[in-house]
Amino acid sequence: MREIIRTNDVVTLSLAESLMKDAGIHCLIADQSMSVLEGSLGFLPRRFLVEEERAEEARRILKDAGLGAELRP
Repeated sequence: MREIIRTNDVVTLSLAESLMKDAGIHCLIADQSMSVLEGSLGFLPRRFLVEEERAEEARRILKDAGLGAELRP
């Protein structure tokens, strides 16, 4: 799995997850459980991970959807 987004914005993560599911790309939002430790204040960003072999395709889909600024280098 490769991290392509790291953010606190749950709307961005939800959109990215939906786009990947529509494209048939397996994805995972890591660190969701950390909000329990931080008191649900949103300080700790969540990591959006996709299949290693389809990471470039996932990046293109996210750019086309207007999420290019959220992508990690």
